[in-house]
Amino acid sequence: MTESELPCEVHFGREVCGDLQQAERREWWLSNGRGAYAAGTVAGSLTRRYHGLLVAPVQPPLGRWLLFAKADATLLDGDDAWPLYTNRWAGGVVEPAGHLHLESFHLDGRIPVWRYAIGDLMVEQRIWLTPGEHTVHVAWRRIAGAARRSLRLRVDLLVNARDHHQVTACGQIDPRLEQHGDGLHVVHPQGVMLHIRARRGELYADPCWVENFDLTVERARGLEEWDNHLRVGRAELDLGPGEHAGVVASLAEGAGHYLEEDLRRCQRHDLGLLTRARVVVPELQGAPKWVEQLVLAADSFVVTRPLPGFPDGESVIAGYPWFGDWGRDTMVALPGLTLATGRYESAYRILETFARLVNGGMLPNVFPGSGETAQYNSVDAALWYLEAWRAYLEVADDSETLQEAYPSLASIVRAYVEGTRYQIHVDSGDGLLRAGEAGVQLTWMDAKVDDWVVTPRIGKPVEVNALWYNALRVMAGFSRRLGRPAAPYERLAERVLRSFHRFVRPDGSGLLDVIDGPGGDDDAVRPNQILAVSLPHSPLTSTEQRQVVEACGRELLISYGLRSLAPSHPDYRGGYLGGLRVRDGSYHQGTAWAWLLGHYALAEYRVSGDADLAQSRLAPIADHLLDAGLGTVSEIFDGSPPHLPRGAPSQAWSVGCILEAWWRLERARRGGASGTA
Repeated sequence: MTESELPCEVHFGREVCGDLQQAERREWWLSNGRGAYAAGTVAGSLTRRYHGLLVAPVQPPLGRWLLFAKADATLLDGDDAWPLYTNRWAGGVVEPAGHLHLESFHLDGRIPVWRYAIGDLMVEQRIWLTPGEHTVHVAWRRIAGAARRSLRLRVDLLVNARDHHQVTACGQIDPRLEQHGDGLHVVHPQGVMLHIRARRGELYADPCWVENFDLTVERARGLEEWDNHLRVGRAELDLGPGEHAGVVASLAEGAGHYLEEDLRRCQRHDLGLLTRARVVVPELQGAPKWVEQLVLAADSFVVTRPLPGFPDGESVIAGYPWFGDWGRDTMVALPGLTLATGRYESAYRILETFARLVNGGMLPNVFPGSGETAQYNSVDAALWYLEAWRAYLEVADDSETLQEAYPSLASIVRAYVEGTRYQIHVDSGDGLLRAGEAGVQLTWMDAKVDDWVVTPRIGKPVEVNALWYNALRVMAGFSRRLGRPAAPYERLAERVLRSFHRFVRPDGSGLLDVIDGPGGDDDAVRPNQILAVSLPHSPLTSTEQRQVVEACGRELLISYGLRSLAPSHPDYRGGYLGGLRVRDGSYHQGTAWAWLLGHYALAEYRVSGDADLAQSRLAPIADHLLDAGLGTVSEIFDGSPPHLPRGAPSQAWSVGCILEAWWRLERARRGGASGTA
């Protein structure tokens, strides 16, 4: 297998690799499909508490701990030694500066690859996670120079055993070290064991604390800025020409016997994802390489989620590094992550997994962890769930599954009509959906600091009612498909249709954001109105749809998404910086969201009929794949130029909505249709 078979869109030379600021702001992210991840910077330094070589769920389904922090390699050539790593220390000292030896960095599919050049010597480094296993490989090989010289690597092995949201004090962990042959077992008192093995070399214990790693990104977020890791030992590796030498760390004893075979296995996994996508989804045949890169990125979010009675359950990690699986985010992202990539079985398993958690007509906003109670504090998650079912059945001829799911889907509409948690109910006066209580955030604009709900939106939010109308039309379609009465849903939908005009601004500049709130109507220009155009069933006339798209394009559109508030509003915040309170205060007050770019493109196509124009709105994402989380899409961007990426560097609904929009628009470009159920 050659690298050319996988996308290689992300590539940098010395102009980026040798510039510490640029090399540190670019991060690689890997996942294994079971909730574990690995992450770091192009420079090799740690800038987040979340950076590490193995962050795994030791308390499934999440409960992620940083277990293997770093593998710092020094190239030895006789009496000469060159560091192939970089560390930043408290006080701003950078020592060593191994990134200065970096000739290039690229992603081979998703696998990060570094090439160090020192004179005629060239050494390549790769890191990969084994799909489906809590196992990481860090491998090096000599690819040029020193044919007659004996080269070796000395690799310092730094571990930890903490929740990935925390930092570690010096001496905080004291594992027992057991050495057996080429393996070192790191045994923590909590019963967690990390097994480290050397390949083409030997390994020995040499415990020592390494103190005061400077976490610059955490400092910018107003959080603890220093961390400490325990060096448990060193590996001495023979660096012969061609073949890889390295270390393997795993929660499973005996993992990773053969580096070359494990590397090919990882590459085959990614190539299989692309091959399947091209076969199942005709629109992906001949797709741009940046779209193929997103197909691989999509796989990073889909994870196993076994439930009692449903061991094949799956879910979606909302984003890396700090998110778990969220109901709303999962359903918004599902069509792009699974249907646009040809993974229909995963789509079904995700829908079935969440079907078992429907309660009071609602989906949990945050999926419960082990021993936790589900949090049902989202008014729109269940409505997105109905739309996700519609999207699934659009491509999968699966009426049998719909027959089984129908009672649960019908219970959602029934609960919303009759009333459920947090005053969610249909207003008998106009048929619109009302929701909200003081101190609770129910919509996707859900920032809350202590008792401060930044954007409470109590009343009748525009996107919630657009989703409500869409859900009623979807249920009518499901009913007709199964030969059941559709009229009750049609009557409810018709009433919403007649009342939805109340959101239309008298001046023809789009829609109000919330009506009938405690203080009256909210006329802030926000992006929520775009869903009234982008969803399959729109309650607006063609003229009103055009006005919405024009208003969002004029006031909210940036290259990477839609602002959450128009710059003309007095509460607008153009940057997402500072401590927790300041950041959350700007989260939905001007910050731009990438997931909305896909909805804007679909809405623009709906009113213009120009698929090329609409698809061109997505093109800037190709450039963004070279920044922040490499090969993936960030959660948010500053609303003001230059629109720097912020928040989580890898976000599920950002990737999913971009992919879904590109797929649907490509279908339109090729003369197909994107029908509704």
